[in-house]
Amino acid sequence: MKNALIAGGTGLIGTRLSQLLTERGYGVAHLSRKSSPKATFPTFSWDPSRRQIDPEALQNVSVLINLAGAGIADGRWTDRRKELIIRSRVESTLFLKETIEGSAGQIDTYLCTSAIGYYGSRGDEWLTEDSKPGKGFLPQSTQQWEKAIDEVRTTGVRTVAFRTGIVLSTHGGALEKILLPARAGAGTYFGDGRQWYSWIHIDDLCRLFIYAMEQEALAGTYNAVAPQPVTNRGLMEALQEVSGRWMALFPIPAFSLRLIFGEMADTILDSTRVAAGKVQKAGFSFQYPEVKGALADLLERKA
Repeated sequence: MKNALIAGGTGLIGTRLSQLLTERGYGVAHLSRKSSPKATFPTFSWDPSRRQIDPEALQNVSVLINLAGAGIADGRWTDRRKELIIRSRVESTLFLKETIEGSAGQIDTYLCTSAIGYYGSRGDEWLTEDSKPGKGFLPQSTQQWEKAIDEVRTTGVRTVAFRTGIVLSTHGGALEKILLPARAGAGTYFGDGRQWYSWIHIDDLCRLFIYAMEQEALAGTYNAVAPQPVTNRGLMEALQEVSGRWMALFPIPAFSLRLIFGEMADTILDSTRVAAGKVQKAGFSFQYPEVKGALADLLERKA
């Protein structure tokens, strides 16, 4: 079995991916800027900004997985924050490219995230991997990120990038925040609630990474979203139905969100209707293709 080294392995996606890889018999290790005596997996130090990595991290590793990057919604988008969001992704990617080049052919697969922010806000338009990028900070930052990923491809190592949608999990991310007021019988939608949210169950995303590890014909860029996107209001209505709890749904006007969050409000107001056809044609089957089934599974586990 292959051994995988994950940058960003203790985040929302990395934690679950590490669990599922281990269950399938893969070896897993993490790259981290900080050491922790409570680490579940072997952890090696690295610092992309200083071009430093523990050389022992690469022992017997053939798959490099990059999930590293500053959180998009972890702080207001000041100029400094925007720079950090871009730099954290580009620096880590380019440094791992150097790491691959220095591995003497040991690493044969590079898997990473990108984001559907690449497309920007596009209303009801169906978006595929061939669609042009949108306008605004999210598309601009994602394009820079993907340029760095293209540099990894020049090494000749099989490279797969997943443009990831909203990851549904009860252990972090958007759904966890939505559940807080929902438990008190309140639900909110943003603006008019008609903007499209392209989402994916966290287990399907992790299974997609594992599928890419195992299917050596896979290479290139793929949308990592469920085949049935849902509107913002539709997501809240589905949550109400699945949870069996009555919720008073009320809107938060777009202008209020702009006042509170500034440009960062794009993350919840943008309408991005993304197609999953390419990855399905590559043979991947979603366990949770529609949002009600995904929510039911996640809420049952949480209970």
